[in-house]
Amino acid sequence: MSAVAPVRVDDPLELPVDLALRAMTETDLPFLERVYASTRTVELAQTDWSEAQKADFLAFQFHAQHQHYQTHYHDAQFYVVEREAIPIGRLYLHWRKDELRIVDIALLPESRGHGLGTAMLRTLMTRAASLGKSVSIHVEQMNPAMRLYLRLGFRRIGEHGIYHLMAWGDTGQ
Repeated sequence: MSAVAPVRVDDPLELPVDLALRAMTETDLPFLERVYASTRTVELAQTDWSEAQKADFLAFQFHAQHQHYQTHYHDAQFYVVEREAIPIGRLYLHWRKDELRIVDIALLPESRGHGLGTAMLRTLMTRAASLGKSVSIHVEQMNPAMRLYLRLGFRRIGEHGIYHLMAWGDTGQ
């Protein structure tokens, strides 16, 4: 009789067949900046800024966010999400004692609405549950993805400025 090896946080995630994760490198920064910018288009459409002003703002904001993540989540896993070997998004994970914090998850607009985010979240939820951990994420209050998190069973457990802290699983709350 052979024993099944326990699941570890660094074991590869079992994503749908056409999705893969690879570790982010410095050469991915232009792509990751594009992913970030794609999440801000609706917000920036409400400004009267020129395209150059928007581009400058987005570049500044991306680099500030990237530096923040690298500093405050230095031991996190920073992934580029690929579909059939083509980069389509980013997934940043921070494994904590009792929870998996999804630091960031974002897909390019053409990859949204096809169930890919749902599949990735379900995979993360399954992995976290197998390790006895909950899953948490900060979500902007007006983010359309809020419906997805609620549908998957996440609940609001806190508020931080414009963000709701959402959690799934046993959070001890």
